[in-house]
Amino acid sequence: MSERWDAAPENDPARPVPVDPEQTTNGSEPETSATIGTEDVLDAQPVQPEATEPPLGGKRARRSPWNRTRDRVLAAAIVVVVAVTGVVLGVNSDNAATVAQVAATLPPGLPPAPSEVPGSLTELWQAPSSSTPVPIGEANSVVTADKGEVLGRDPYTGDVRWRYSRDLELCTVALAGIKVDAVYRKETGCSEVTQLDTGTGRRTAQRNGDAELGTRLVVDGSHITTTGKKLLNTWRDDLVKSMEYGQVPAMVNANKQPRTGCTYGTVAAAAGKIGVIERCPGDPADRFTVYRASNDEADDPKVDYSTVLAGKNAKVVAMSGDLALIVLPEQKLLVIYGGDGVQKSAYPLDVPAADIAQDPVGGVMTIAWTAQGVYWFSGSKTMAFSRDDLTPRWTLNSSVGPGVTFGEQLVVPIQGGLAVLDELTGTTIRTVGVDRRGYNGPVQLASVGPVLLEQRGPTLAALK
Repeated sequence: MSERWDAAPENDPARPVPVDPEQTTNGSEPETSATIGTEDVLDAQPVQPEATEPPLGGKRARRSPWNRTRDRVLAAAIVVVVAVTGVVLGVNSDNAATVAQVAATLPPGLPPAPSEVPGSLTELWQAPSSSTPVPIGEANSVVTADKGEVLGRDPYTGDVRWRYSRDLELCTVALAGIKVDAVYRKETGCSEVTQLDTGTGRRTAQRNGDAELGTRLVVDGSHITTTGKKLLNTWRDDLVKSMEYGQVPAMVNANKQPRTGCTYGTVAAAAGKIGVIERCPGDPADRFTVYRASNDEADDPKVDYSTVLAGKNAKVVAMSGDLALIVLPEQKLLVIYGGDGVQKSAYPLDVPAADIAQDPVGGVMTIAWTAQGVYWFSGSKTMAFSRDDLTPRWTLNSSVGPGVTFGEQLVVPIQGGLAVLDELTGTTIRTVGVDRRGYNGPVQLASVGPVLLEQRGPTLAALK
């Protein structure tokens, strides 16, 4: 804000003194520090008038209470306490307990997978990865996750390129598009979520959630849903919450959830919709509900349909577009529901009862997708379905996991190696031996470039 300069009276000592032009240097500027219309704060100090009246109220100003030695010591102590508190908070904060080492550059490109599966595959490396239900290979990197640490690795050597770790236990980790979502346990739930770039390990988003212990992530294009027995949470791909379904904590708007007191079984998602098996009081059998992944309010689900099924212990295997594939163990049937909630077709189910007696861990069936098909591993068999209409194609007995495309061929894990199959007919073209070092459990597959990845329980192995 500019100040107004008023002309001083002629007897005012602060009034500028006229200058004789002959006293100027080179006939231009006078040799003086005072210039009309400006204030030189270095050479001249304004005259301070003497106080002739006491302050308002007739009393003189009080002496500062901080002039005594005791007060100065107290002020210094307060400063020290504040500083120590800041250090303690910093040392115990989440950031202080986090190690984030990003890759300096993007990883080099990889050659494509061979058009045909090689006649032999050798293990390149293996690493602990108990928090990845399926292998993660993307952006020329392989991601492993174990305990509280997520690592980006070189596909050929397993060397660590980037690292993200916390002093919390991981609940689960999944690939969502080209990013990795890592869910950490805090207190009694899986509430801390960090999104990482697969190529560099750079954090791209974070959020706090309300996922239950034992949760898994169901990924569908632009949405991610956490599973649970009482609550399902859905986020957009930037981790912004878009929907809550079930027993919402600290509910603001009552009567928004369609049913209360239900528990949830398996969960699937497709085309911005989430399908869940519900077991609700008063229903004679299990219920299948499909609702939208987002709505105007995140605690107000928009349900497309909810229908009571023909039996109990049902499981939703997969969803594609408006279609849903459901297993009815009591009836030994596979049924397909349309977008209107009406059963479209049914097929006999020939798998051992033990395979489907219980809900899977985390509420997600063991499936894999290719450009043409959906592959479900029941526990002893691999069943193939059309990606477009979910109709059954063929069944491979004595497998140990679902199939994936490697190069231009379908491979399915079997005991002792891999079966290379015709994707449309299920005919075995040949088998390839793999030494799994005594591991005989389920295997999930993925690939990155020419490297095939096997998830063997809590261990990830790379083959070429």
